[in-house]
Amino acid sequence: MVKAIRVHELGGPEVLKWEDVEVGEPKDGEIRVKNKAIGLNFIDVYYRKGVYKAASLPFTPGMEAVGVVTAVGPGVTDRKVGDLVAYAGTPMGAYAEEQILPAIKVVPVPPSVDPVVAASIMLKGMTTQFLVRRCFKVEPGHTVLVHAAAGGVGSLLCQWANALGATVIGTVSTQEKAAQAKEDGCHHVIIYKDEDFVSRVNEITSGKGVEVVYDSVGKDTFEGSLACLKPRGYMVSFGQSSGSPEPVPLSALAAKSLFLTRPSMMQYTSTRDELLETAGEVFANVASGILRVRVNHTYPLSQAARAHTDLENRKTSGSVVLIPDVN
Repeated sequence: MVKAIRVHELGGPEVLKWEDVEVGEPKDGEIRVKNKAIGLNFIDVYYRKGVYKAASLPFTPGMEAVGVVTAVGPGVTDRKVGDLVAYAGTPMGAYAEEQILPAIKVVPVPPSVDPVVAASIMLKGMTTQFLVRRCFKVEPGHTVLVHAAAGGVGSLLCQWANALGATVIGTVSTQEKAAQAKEDGCHHVIIYKDEDFVSRVNEITSGKGVEVVYDSVGKDTFEGSLACLKPRGYMVSFGQSSGSPEPVPLSALAAKSLFLTRPSMMQYTSTRDELLETAGEVFANVASGILRVRVNHTYPLSQAARAHTDLENRKTSGSVVLIPDVN
């Protein structure tokens, strides 16, 4: 038996229970991994609350982890016991000391990248990669708006978009987060509690608007985000930390011929080649210093409920990592 976080009923952080679970042995095409570090993401909160539906109850949350392969099932030839591997996305279940994973879902972690850093950046980093490189291709001269610019993905978006030659505008909630966003490559930082971000973006861009908005906030920022776009701009809604946006009539997009997308990383890493290419570019950018990963908070895995509470209360910035109590 190993320990894992289990959710028996949907609700607040208190539903995250620390329990014994049976892991079993890997079957055909599977590996068993002993986790060293587990990334905490807002999608975990969505599943815990029931915003996103888990396949069944009870379930173990968690969408990314880094660990050491401890057993290899039949038919697995490209992974061996002792390998350090990372995964992000499906299957859910990373909040565990050990887990079974399809070998096709894991990628090797290069020696140049620390396991805690790798765990903090797999999901967020690969999300950032497809957002700036494929969902909307950021190019020199573009102006981009990043909401929650001091958050896990927001921080990486600012750094990567800056490295690609874009002018980056970020929104944050505090002076402290504004300072971090500037360090991460934001040319203009808007503290949305103090000023209207739509008016400020209009001012910064001399009324032209931005090419793309990366919006993980959702309900509170959605309409304002549309207003910030220039004609034929891209509204990329990839999260909803403030709740789901209201339905949008097509006429709201027609006024400026806007594009609206609600992407998911799973569709951008659906093939093995896409997965390896995406993760490979993330790790390369970490190793080269293009991406500076901020693991500002670590918690014991057994205290996942406290980590969720702090995340939802906006007490965290950068990435949050859960560390299994025994490694």
